[in-house]
Amino acid sequence: MIKAALIGAGSRGMFAYASYALKNPREIQFIAVAEGNSGRRDRFAKDHKIPEEMQFTTWEELLDQPKLCEAILICTHDRMHYKPVMKAIEKGYKILLEKPMSPDPVESLEIAQKAEKYGSLITVCHVMRYSTYFRALKEIIDEQKIGKVISIQWNENVGFWHQAHSFVRGNWRNSIESSPMILQKCCHDMDMLQWLVNAECTKVSSFGSLTYFKEENAPEGSSDRCTTCKVERECIYSAVKMYLNERTDWPANVVSLEPTYEKRLKGLEEGPYGRCVYRCDNDVVDHQVVNLLFDNEVTVAFTMTAFTNEISRTFKIMGTKGEIRGDALKNEIEIKYFTGKVERINPEKVEGGHDGSDTLIMEDFIRQVKESNTNSTTSAMISTKSHLIAFAAEESRLSGKTIDMKEYLDRLNEKKSLV
Repeated sequence: MIKAALIGAGSRGMFAYASYALKNPREIQFIAVAEGNSGRRDRFAKDHKIPEEMQFTTWEELLDQPKLCEAILICTHDRMHYKPVMKAIEKGYKILLEKPMSPDPVESLEIAQKAEKYGSLITVCHVMRYSTYFRALKEIIDEQKIGKVISIQWNENVGFWHQAHSFVRGNWRNSIESSPMILQKCCHDMDMLQWLVNAECTKVSSFGSLTYFKEENAPEGSSDRCTTCKVERECIYSAVKMYLNERTDWPANVVSLEPTYEKRLKGLEEGPYGRCVYRCDNDVVDHQVVNLLFDNEVTVAFTMTAFTNEISRTFKIMGTKGEIRGDALKNEIEIKYFTGKVERINPEKVEGGHDGSDTLIMEDFIRQVKESNTNSTTSAMISTKSHLIAFAAEESRLSGKTIDMKEYLDRLNEKKSLV
């Protein structure tokens, strides 16, 4: 059994990853936690039976201690990853790092380079690579069942209510406080596309904007909060409908750690999740397209949009001998060969968040810690490449220019040398 510490007991840290220890106590045990929110810190410490002397308010307090254990999970907000992960590398911890590595491209490069210098194990939480569904897709492509891949259409269907929860009212609504949408939400997709194509991205172009979730689109008679709004009953983005129903898991457990109706109602009356979606301080896009060119001449057309019923990734991959169509939510992969043959695959599912990926990444991380293996499937160096694609896409969106990835990396390295 390995021992671990958690920095950042938010929704991902507490429920997605560390909860694995409660179900598998013989594999991993959390012996320390650092979390600024006293309610979340107390809840995590109680669940994992962590003594008071191993409960810390800040990551600095935890990492100033002599090395406490083998592994550490860093699940703080996006802009609070860089400093603790750099310190944890120096202390010799094996690290599970929530994505994105950093909202700054130079910091992302520095994390990857420092991890290589120290021979550190860092697994970045690009959980999609661990899913049974996308592993099955990767095998189909690598076996060249559709011949050589030529082009890909890929959709990140965010879902209207998920956009409202996470990217309008929630922690990732504002790029200055967190990250641009294309990095925070879609670095998963850039990582997947890089992995599936298995080549270097050479050029990136992108367009997109925040079009709908703005005050000018607020219904007549609406107010700042759903709990006091006269037209709340007719609004599809009503926080009352979203959070005060029978479900007490995510996203309701983000509004209040205690699942009672009264606590959730108070959270809506006083907290960020009760705000009108048209009157928040959000600035991240609600739709964006990205075009990618890889050095093996594969082209990708990627679309991210908030305005879908379902939360899923759908795709069409076109090759020289056939095409693959897929819908991750339905767990369906369909191969249509040019011969007329059709093959349908429904990969075996695993229990856990993100279609079992949260479970599978923890299993893989624990195995690597035990084996002292630093060759992670989603290492810092591998993950930096896909992060840079996302950073380049955001630069293209803002500038209107096509970004040459070699020139972009040269600029970053020059900037890094001047720091």
